[in-house]
Amino acid sequence: MTDTRAAAREILRSLVGRDDADFHEGQFEAIETLVDARKRALVVQRTGWGKSAVYFVATLLLRRQGAGPTILVSPLLALMRDQVAAAARAGVRAVSINSSNAHEWTEVLQKLRDDEVDVLLVSPERLNNPSFRDEQLPALIARVGLLVVDEAHCISDWGHDFRPDYRRLRDLIAEMPAGVPVLATTATANSRVVTDVAEQVGVGAGGGESRGLVSTGSTTGNSTTDGGGGGGAAEVITIRGPLARASLRLGVLRLPDSRARLAWLLSHLAELPGSGIIYALTVSAAEDTARMLREAGHPVRAYTGQTDTAEREESEGMLKRNEVKALVATSALGMGFDKPDLGFVVHLGAPSSPVAYYQQVGRAGRATANADVLLLPGVEDEAIWQYFATSSMPSRNKAEAVLGALAVHGGAPLSTPALEARVDLKRSPLELLLKVLDVDGAVRRVKGGWVATGRPWVYDEERYERIAAARLSEQQAMIDYERTTACRMEFLQRALDDETAVPCGRCDNCTAAWYPSGVADEAAAAAAASLDRVGVALEPRAQWPTGVASLGVDVRGNIPPGERLSSGRALARLTDLGWGGPLRDVFASDAPDAPASAAMTAACFRVLADWDWDERPAAVVSIPSRRHPLLVESVARAFADAGRLPLLGSLDLVGGGPVGTPGGNSAYRLSSVWDRFAVGPELADALAAFAGRPVLLVDDLADSRWTLTVAGRLLRRQGVASVLPFALALRS
Repeated sequence: MTDTRAAAREILRSLVGRDDADFHEGQFEAIETLVDARKRALVVQRTGWGKSAVYFVATLLLRRQGAGPTILVSPLLALMRDQVAAAARAGVRAVSINSSNAHEWTEVLQKLRDDEVDVLLVSPERLNNPSFRDEQLPALIARVGLLVVDEAHCISDWGHDFRPDYRRLRDLIAEMPAGVPVLATTATANSRVVTDVAEQVGVGAGGGESRGLVSTGSTTGNSTTDGGGGGGAAEVITIRGPLARASLRLGVLRLPDSRARLAWLLSHLAELPGSGIIYALTVSAAEDTARMLREAGHPVRAYTGQTDTAEREESEGMLKRNEVKALVATSALGMGFDKPDLGFVVHLGAPSSPVAYYQQVGRAGRATANADVLLLPGVEDEAIWQYFATSSMPSRNKAEAVLGALAVHGGAPLSTPALEARVDLKRSPLELLLKVLDVDGAVRRVKGGWVATGRPWVYDEERYERIAAARLSEQQAMIDYERTTACRMEFLQRALDDETAVPCGRCDNCTAAWYPSGVADEAAAAAAASLDRVGVALEPRAQWPTGVASLGVDVRGNIPPGERLSSGRALARLTDLGWGGPLRDVFASDAPDAPASAAMTAACFRVLADWDWDERPAAVVSIPSRRHPLLVESVARAFADAGRLPLLGSLDLVGGGPVGTPGGNSAYRLSSVWDRFAVGPELADALAAFAGRPVLLVDDLADSRWTLTVAGRLLRRQGVASVLPFALALRS
């Protein structure tokens, strides 16, 4: 046994807490590559294989040789928390700098200066924070002992919109001093992604870039990237093992609708082994499902990107301690979450690719002999995939508008809110686009906002067409997975280009359906009742958007209380599991305008019956709809007839009504509806009789809420005491 192997095994045993622990095939080979050879490595191994052991053991060995701290680029807060805890068990002094621990940054930076840190965990976004990038990162790079890129598949096109800043790591890798090893790890990479990642991990050493001469192999046949005989790029050793998960029992159960899927969960959740994760495709689906299960007595919690950070951390701990049966989660609970004894993973709706599915189901059965994995696909899955795919792709026109706005500003930085007033994009897609442009070198984040670099930038249409085509192919592969009659684990392995794939002998196709397909009558009734729940709060706008004056709307600051809406209601969100489906059909682009159905009208009545307004409305007014006039008129008239209230009519459209398209940012949406509605003479005369009384205002679809806000302001200015807004649907 070499000295390195003996020392590494001693550290490994301390890490896992077992005196008989030894390395899995490939683990020590990776450590040896980093510590003895000081080379670059790409490790592609199944979840639970022990990739973190490689970089923690390598870190301590390198530190013993006098190397500086390891920089570990990690994508998620949950993953960082797990990694810090795992490092402590191995005697590794790990600290993180992230958005949730700003109060600790000063102490962390001092520890780094005092050389009291073995591993610094940072997000890819933190690397581009102006103060960190300009003030701390150069000193770190000068003394770094090892660079680790976790979840490295995000470097490639496959993950470009999940974390655009991962693409920036190519530049960081190129800046590594000579002799500093680099490790990239992932469990989800097909051959295309392996080639892409290996090329980028190999950049920079010796002044050249990798020419992508990559051959892939197994753990025992390491693959390499080289500089092509003179390019000067670093050799990249690829250590790739089989991806089969022997503990997982896979299955797919196709049920007719959301009610049947929820009824199945109500009937059988308690029978699933241990505790686990129930994945949903949208935030509202996760929250609705968690609420329904809790009401039925199941100890579950919702976990989404909109959940408070402290609550998410609390929920992670409860799941690890088996204090809940399940977390009902979106993909926010994904990469790196570590609960070795997780007993099951159930999907309500399918992820958009086998790669993403393998990533999520890999959370289960990492240290147990058996774990159950069941997919309950939905008819709405493809529409959700399409929405997320199109919303994440940068638009040529929007990108050019951002660059134009920065150029016109003369080199002074513009903040993101200031850019919102100049470019018709909501905050999240604008931030994503800025990151993409930043990675492409067209803009740069500085203190105070963003500036254009002046570097030529061309929209890479070929690249985005290639990404779109790859995603369509992966979506079809997911559908094929649902429908295959062959081994499901073998299918996933082949989707990830694992040449060792063989039938697992455990899934529902290799044996028989291991899961029950029936549901209890009371569960079906409970699911139906939960899905029939109506009423979503519609909160009033309290402030005018920043910068809207530059668009010709002379308002700013707080909306005067005497011009605001009161709290309102919508029947449901378009993304809801229950009434969301019928509403999506009504508002589909090819759906004809028609009066609301009797069932939908009755549901709207129930919303009004549960509405805890301070004073009952005295009259009904509607907002004119160019696409759904019959729908809005039918609901407004039904409210008036049922409540024996006068239907005063509708606001008038001015100049053809609102301009532009729905979905833009607040400033642009307000400017598109400002001065586009008016109180006509007949409506003004009718309203005069209701001065000092509340009015119910009916609309079809609320998105930004600026249409309702502007319409309500007009009515308040006519003297009504309050305006109670009602919309059939909220967009999200």
